[in-house]
Amino acid sequence: MSKCGSNQTSGVVYCLGAVGALVYYISTAASFWLGVIGVLKAMVWPAFLVYGLLKMLGM
Repeated sequence: MSKCGSNQTSGVVYCLGAVGALVYYISTAASFWLGVIGVLKAMVWPAFLVYGLLKMLGM
């Protein structure tokens, strides 16, 4: 059985999450520079997700 399918699926999920984060951060930006910061945040959104999850779990 090939692992190619699972790699493609996780790539699509990551890409959709990144696009969603980009849209969210840009749509909530009140200024140009907050939009720029939003783009940077959208690039590292999984780090925010894991940090929030670990914080919620008390680790």
